[in-house]
Amino acid sequence: MDAFIGGMAILADPFTLFMILAGTVIGITVGALPGISGSTTIALMLPITLGMDPVVSLAFLGSIYCAANFGGSITAILVNAPGDPSASATALEGYKMAERGEAGLALGMSAVASAIGGIFSVVVMIVAAPLLARAAYQFGPPEYLALAIFGLSMCASVGGSSALKNLIAAAFGVLLATVGIDLTTGVERFTFGFYDLTDGVSFVAALIGLFAVGEMLEQATQQHGKPTLLKMDAVRVPGRAEFRKCNRSIWLGSVIGTAIGILPALGATAAALIGYNETRRWSKHKHEFGRGSIEGVAGPEAANNAAVGGCMVPTLALGIPGSATTAIILAGLIVQGVRPGPHLFNEQPTLLYAVFASMLAANLLYLVIGLGAAKLFARISLIPAALLWPAVFVLSVIGAYGANQSMGDVWLMMAFGVLGFLFRRTGFSPAPLIMGLVLGSMVEESLKQSLLIFGDDVLQGFAGRPIAMSLFVVTAAGLLLPPVFRMFWRQRGTEAKQA
Repeated sequence: MDAFIGGMAILADPFTLFMILAGTVIGITVGALPGISGSTTIALMLPITLGMDPVVSLAFLGSIYCAANFGGSITAILVNAPGDPSASATALEGYKMAERGEAGLALGMSAVASAIGGIFSVVVMIVAAPLLARAAYQFGPPEYLALAIFGLSMCASVGGSSALKNLIAAAFGVLLATVGIDLTTGVERFTFGFYDLTDGVSFVAALIGLFAVGEMLEQATQQHGKPTLLKMDAVRVPGRAEFRKCNRSIWLGSVIGTAIGILPALGATAAALIGYNETRRWSKHKHEFGRGSIEGVAGPEAANNAAVGGCMVPTLALGIPGSATTAIILAGLIVQGVRPGPHLFNEQPTLLYAVFASMLAANLLYLVIGLGAAKLFARISLIPAALLWPAVFVLSVIGAYGANQSMGDVWLMMAFGVLGFLFRRTGFSPAPLIMGLVLGSMVEESLKQSLLIFGDDVLQGFAGRPIAMSLFVVTAAGLLLPPVFRMFWRQRGTEAKQA
């Protein structure tokens, strides 16, 4: 209870409240910009937070994460150009509503459903935190090793649609995690004589390069037409009739989004798409879908914002990123010396509840701001790319240099930018690489510690750790069962055709 009260007390700190408000405004703004996602923005903002207290830093980044998902729905509804990938499902029905003059109603429902979904997921986080804390003392190096390997196995479903490409990117990230001086032996690995690599690959430079610079290079290859805003009636809070109609969709999306967010590696985009499909499946007005259904706006918006809170659960409780954006937040915590995982619930419970409080405040803030200033934020999408992306590049250089005051990190950022561009052009996703980079060092260190603990009886030592063995079994099942099921159903289909 003391930790809960201490965490909630951050809302009484004016500076923290200001940073939450700033993060909310920034999140809505960048969410309304097609091409600049929340993950790109958090990568750019990460260097600014390195000098902050970890609580304030998490509050700021978490506010951006929450608000960016809602911001993406503004342009999804008005110009059929989702500002954030998680808003792609919203565009299916929201733009149809805008075309028939109901853009204001669609934006109002988007704001309300987003806030309800986000608040629901935060409440689930608050309830789940004490339950996860009870298992904290059972975790040692063997459990962390099993957990990290489980996280790496989830890389197959992160980012791109090709599981093989995702695993290749993750393996490359693990390889990059070995760069630098081995703390056990003192041997330099893969530094090639560059002093800047002796401490390993800079998380900040890698994140900014892969997401911000890589996206900038990708955007430079595309011809953009100037979007046209549809005429919009006043943004208004949905009335009793709309709420009665969308009540089931909002709560269904909230539950689906939270559950999918908790599963490592899926994230808000998958939650929104599944939320849209399930909303349509259980709707009493299926004929309205495809023509501008307000339920088709409420369901995915509740789901993608609920997934934000859900994604923070594996990130903070297990140290496994729940999405590409939380992978960046996780890297930022590690840079600041905070190691997420089961022990965090016992060592720094106030930090966790502070995160919950900041996300709760962010959801309430973007509800108010979204209803009051949606028209203004919508016009942000009209900023010319010729002005937008040079500004992003300048911020990228400043951010990469500012972390360690090293030009080597700037060149490293440029190299990762080219790599991020090549990834996008060849169908690879940068998210598995980041997960490999984050979890690779965890695998190496926990493996060394486990070997020192068990000595010559490694197999027997792991066999005596039920949590570790359970995680190994779950990892093996996750990797082996899907192809087995595919083979089974393929064989059943062949037999049915022959019959």
